[in-house]
Amino acid sequence: MVATPLANHQTQYLTTDDVAARYRTAPSTIRYWRHIGYGPKGIKVGRRVLYTQAELDRFEQKLAEQESA
Repeated sequence: MVATPLANHQTQYLTTDDVAARYRTAPSTIRYWRHIGYGPKGIKVGRRVLYTQAELDRFEQKLAEQESA
């Protein structure tokens, strides 16, 4: 069996609480953002919503571009 680079790569998922702590806000704010279509896009796994680091980076980049415009 040949290992591919992706086979060794494990994506780190963050919970709503993790994202709320990162942005220094309440988890309910993150849930509200998701409800109105704002903020980082989450992945629903069962009843949980998880976020990738790449998605948080994309969201922050979008905010930075809006500020500089």
